[in-house]
Amino acid sequence: MQEYPVGGGESFPAFVMAWNTAMNLGTPAHHHRMAGWLEQRWSSSAQRNALLMSFRNSGKSTLVGLFCAWVLYRVPETRILVVAAEHGLARKMARNVKRIIERHAMTSGLLPSSRDQWAADEFTVARRAEWRDPSMLARGIGANITGARADLVVCDDVEVPNTCTSAVRRSDLRARLRELDYVIVPGGMQLYIGTPHAADSVYAATASPDDPDAGPFLDGFERLEIPLVDEAGVPAWPERFPAAAIEALRQRTGPRKFASQMQLLPVNSEDGRLDPDLLRVYDGDLRLIQGNGESLLTIGGVRMVSVACCWDPAFGAGSDGRRDGSVVAALFCDGDGTYWLHRICWLPTAPAGSRDDVATWQCRHVAAFVRDLHLPAIRVEINGLGRFLPSLLRKVLADDNLPVAVLEYTSHRSKAERILEALDAPLAAGRLKAHRSVLQTPFITELRDWRPDGRGHDDGLDAVAACLLAEPVRLRRHSVPSPAGPSPVWQRGGAAWTACTDFSV
Repeated sequence: MQEYPVGGGESFPAFVMAWNTAMNLGTPAHHHRMAGWLEQRWSSSAQRNALLMSFRNSGKSTLVGLFCAWVLYRVPETRILVVAAEHGLARKMARNVKRIIERHAMTSGLLPSSRDQWAADEFTVARRAEWRDPSMLARGIGANITGARADLVVCDDVEVPNTCTSAVRRSDLRARLRELDYVIVPGGMQLYIGTPHAADSVYAATASPDDPDAGPFLDGFERLEIPLVDEAGVPAWPERFPAAAIEALRQRTGPRKFASQMQLLPVNSEDGRLDPDLLRVYDGDLRLIQGNGESLLTIGGVRMVSVACCWDPAFGAGSDGRRDGSVVAALFCDGDGTYWLHRICWLPTAPAGSRDDVATWQCRHVAAFVRDLHLPAIRVEINGLGRFLPSLLRKVLADDNLPVAVLEYTSHRSKAERILEALDAPLAAGRLKAHRSVLQTPFITELRDWRPDGRGHDDGLDAVAACLLAEPVRLRRHSVPSPAGPSPVWQRGGAAWTACTDFSV
């Protein structure tokens, strides 16, 4: 085996090729481009700070891990700090670099004789200098790095939804990233890698709208941007992302997420729009067919295979422009993955003189809703006032002899984020159908007028989003004994089949 002296002059592209050959991997064209660009930035005496943006699943973090190992191979005294949105992600990068050093043919001379500093999140290679800092240190963006010093700082996916979903979080992220200027030594290099998750992205080439006089956050950084599809429509990695796979990905993720994560375009959440004209309207009704111990449920002759029903409870009427509405929605799914929004209902408040309180009154309406649509289960949001409703609903369902599962769920993300994630892709792909009766409800107005800033009503959108985000499973109902007999199970494969035989054992 050829031996390579530490501090040798092998280029980074050659270092990558040697590793990929040993691992029996190919080297795609965009990796060649990244490798040559990274070596130029490291070797530059003028501007070493750099931003590498490439589409998701392009292997950019893997290549940067090889880059860190190559830098240590060229200059073992280099101190590298990798910072990520979470410590686990930074640790993953450091662990990858450590494994490369252990297995790459060119880096065997970096292995220390005593591995007392050879952990997954920090390690020290064999080097002449006795630095206080390890050769590589991994930290989350929220960690205290005041006393650290580094020649190379790698910011690997520091901008993620958890760090940029609000103006406060984006401001805090910028403040923490500015601390890196006090960590890096004079003449050092900062390398950012990632994809934009907000219009006010730290990677944006233009100034932040909140502080237009400050300029772009990474002003002066050398930039390399590799979108999945270039301006001529040519894929950057056709072997992994052919045209059909790209179009399928665009339909699954929606145009906004595809634009930001695959085309590297910062998308402004305030520009969010949901177009009701993209809904496909149908007139068919539910039809339940039973026979041979099985049940078949169709809409307009199309067999349904699963359903999600969600109740977003509230004790206001939702019609006076001030109070939230209590909304229940039912969304069916066929075998092709098309969603059928069959019913959505704004629950009324208890009328004057009713013996029932408002919660019981709404539970009775929900029970009727579930019975009419042959639903096997219903999900109830328990944020705030909804926490006691599941038990009350179970009692009402039991009183009506309805063997329906009541599932509880809690919403942890913002309502605007849930609505956009759930509805954007199905609408854009033409996968969301709505019964004509849905057009007579406030849902269409909410869809047309919705804005991510939270102004206006969006209770119906939230209920439908919960249905879309819930994985519609084919639940077989395990009911309590009911004098009305077992309820029909219309999901495919939901019932047993007993065969008649003419032999005995």
